[in-house]
Amino acid sequence: MSKVTVAKSAGFCFGVDRAVKMVYNELEKNTKVATFGEIIHNQDVVNDMKSKGARVVESVDELIDGETVVIRSHGVGKEIYRQIAEKENVMLDATCPFVSKIHKIVEEKTKEGYFILIAGDLNHPEVQGIIGHCKQNFLVFKDNFELKHVFEENQKIFQKKLAFVAQTTYNIIEWQSCLKMIPEDASDIVIFDTICNATDTRQSDAAELAKSSDIMLVVGGKHSSNTVKLYEVCSRYCRTYHIENSDELSSLKLPYAERIGITAGASTPAYIIKEVQTTMTDNVNLNENQDENVNFAELVDQSFKKIHTRERVKGIVMSIDNAEITVDLGIKQTGYVKLEELTDDATKKPSDIVNVGDEIELMVIKVNDSDGTVALSKKLLDEQAGYDKVVKAKEEGTILEGKISRIVNKGVTLNYFGVRVFIPASLTGLSIDADLEQLSGKKVEFKIIEVDENGKKRAVGSIKAAEFAKKEAAKALFWENAEVGKRYTGKVKSLTSFGAFVDLGGIDGMVHISELSWKRIKNPSEVVSVGDTIEVYIKELNVETNRISLGYKNPDENPWELFNTKYNVGDVVEATIVSITNFGAFAQIIDGIDGLIHISQIADKKVDNVRDVLAIGDVVNAKIIDIDSEKKRISISMRALLEENNAE
Repeated sequence: MSKVTVAKSAGFCFGVDRAVKMVYNELEKNTKVATFGEIIHNQDVVNDMKSKGARVVESVDELIDGETVVIRSHGVGKEIYRQIAEKENVMLDATCPFVSKIHKIVEEKTKEGYFILIAGDLNHPEVQGIIGHCKQNFLVFKDNFELKHVFEENQKIFQKKLAFVAQTTYNIIEWQSCLKMIPEDASDIVIFDTICNATDTRQSDAAELAKSSDIMLVVGGKHSSNTVKLYEVCSRYCRTYHIENSDELSSLKLPYAERIGITAGASTPAYIIKEVQTTMTDNVNLNENQDENVNFAELVDQSFKKIHTRERVKGIVMSIDNAEITVDLGIKQTGYVKLEELTDDATKKPSDIVNVGDEIELMVIKVNDSDGTVALSKKLLDEQAGYDKVVKAKEEGTILEGKISRIVNKGVTLNYFGVRVFIPASLTGLSIDADLEQLSGKKVEFKIIEVDENGKKRAVGSIKAAEFAKKEAAKALFWENAEVGKRYTGKVKSLTSFGAFVDLGGIDGMVHISELSWKRIKNPSEVVSVGDTIEVYIKELNVETNRISLGYKNPDENPWELFNTKYNVGDVVEATIVSITNFGAFAQIIDGIDGLIHISQIADKKVDNVRDVLAIGDVVNAKIIDIDSEKKRISISMRALLEENNAE
């Protein structure tokens, strides 16, 4: 008998429970309530609050006079607090205490001159709130790969005082991997363990339950960071499904399992967990009462033998009209096939399917000796053949193709050789709030994930599974042929502050910002945009981590090559001041090449402040006094020219 077990620490954590109660307490007082952002990542709870009168606002400008604003559990930046105070609305701060602790840490460390490194999802509300307390003195990295690139490409970062914090729901295993990336000999580094204890416990409990389960159900919002991480943790140990509530269970077609585990994210209320547990328990009891030895083919055989002859025959098409076709079976009786027994496609006529003289295989569905006729069906044979194909496709993991025929509740359907295939909305590959109508009539590729074995030619398919399989195949092909130096045409998929991710056809590589241009740029968007098709080449491959480093800038356009062929020590150049420091000024000699005019080389007299003599944009004449091609450094001197002129 199947056993359904709920993880010990599933559901609301202290911070979420506190935030939810804070809103409901105000609603019970008939207070006009607005939450700044959705109070938690659970649509059922948010919708219930809205039904009771609460509003969700995304900016302070949306607040109405007399409205009490409740700060979401993820927290907000310091500027939001200031704006609310200016607007004079009553404010209740439901920020999770663990998140508030991070706010205090980064604010204090920023004041002490530390550069803040944040492990987390840049777009997550909690991380955005943390950023709002850093005064722009921060960098967000999502995993150890991004952190490694930060360290490799910016060695000067270790000259700063560094403070590490993590999003409260950050994956513990990933956090430990990130900490290993920090050089042991690096000084002035402080690390704060800011991952919520409840997150640690919840992930550990879920992992232990997953190890002893055949399938796991992770319950929580699709956009909930901690729920997604629970799904990732459980997926390592057994087949795992991510659902928001019990309503989604009916479309999953879960396989039989002796041990079923349930866990839930921190934003999932107890009643939703209970509904899932109850539904699963009821389904298990129902399955236990079913005869597992029932054979679909035998049932169909018995059904047809009671009513029909069910004999397979071959016949020659003799005539065709718009309602049916007649067939010569080589016997006394004349066979006929009505249109509805030829096809399910209402747009087709018999002449679209067969021609006079065709030999076709049919099934006898009724013999009428008095009329001398035999009723036949082509569709029944096609359906059985289609069913066999679907079963085989599931067993072999084959990718199939079909046209979406209907939009139904919670998904779409298509007909694959007579087999009705249902694709749940969550497996269409569209976002959770997307309009399924955009798939109507569209040809799609899909995989069969479940087949109905209870006498009905139905199956459950997944477009996402097909897309994933194609990507995996593309990845395998890529790694089979990939080598350093090989060039690819790819599409820019996303941009970060440190580089651009490029889709190479099923697998992504990253072009670091330093590889995008020979010029100094502050952001990748100065060179490329999302959606651009660009030519890249492989600089580095790591098969173990599936990481690909790409180059984009053309070696033939290296400004150093141009400079070295045109200029030598002793040459006089006209250069434009592009930046000023305490120790001198940098001047652009040619596009992409700057030379340093040290403070001692600006004039033939002592200069106390560079800005007293030079300004950005000034064009000056200077002599090249040193070229270090290996270190990419050039020293130029205005003083040398002045001394030569004075000597003359």
